[in-house]
Amino acid sequence: PIARLAQMARAVGIHLILATQRPSVDVITGLIKANFPARIAYQVASKIDSRTILDQNGAEGLVGNGDLLYMHGSKIIRLQGPFVSLEEIDRVTQFIGEQRGPGPYVLPSLEEAFDISTGGTQTERDDLFEEAARIIVRSQQGSVSLLQRKLSVGYSRAARIVDQLEDAGIVGPFEGSKARQVRVADELELDALLKSG
Repeated sequence: PIARLAQMARAVGIHLILATQRPSVDVITGLIKANFPARIAYQVASKIDSRTILDQNGAEGLVGNGDLLYMHGSKIIRLQGPFVSLEEIDRVTQFIGEQRGPGPYVLPSLEEAFDISTGGTQTERDDLFEEAARIIVRSQQGSVSLLQRKLSVGYSRAARIVDQLEDAGIVGPFEGSKARQVRVADELELDALLKSG
């Protein structure tokens, strides 16, 4: 179960921390190690324990009291970890708890959240929204520059239209320099989507 959790966490970008006081090969299996790109070893009793954690010797020579080896990829760095007592943790959390805000944060209602996320109602969409949607679906390329060329509009307007297309579920989210993923397969599906809202 831990190996599966580690695989899923790594695949979706969740930071998962696994800690054990018993660094043996039946606890830290090869499958678990393969799914944890970064590892930390504190002082261990033997070279075997060090090799189990880091795949090499070194952790058996640490002096304790927060002395640790940090491994990311094949690179190992020796670091000093801090000691934070329970009393200090209590003092910090109590101090933070005493910092009262102006009032509780109230989440918006579902209707308000929908209006904000979609940028208003359908009537506020750009005049070229439907034409832009058809161009994007035909070419299967969610690109601002494509709309600039095909619709003869400036960057700002084309980018605003692409954001509206994302809100409508026609294209996926921004992915850096790559074109956005088109989530509508053909114009029939697009027509159904446009009629529904």
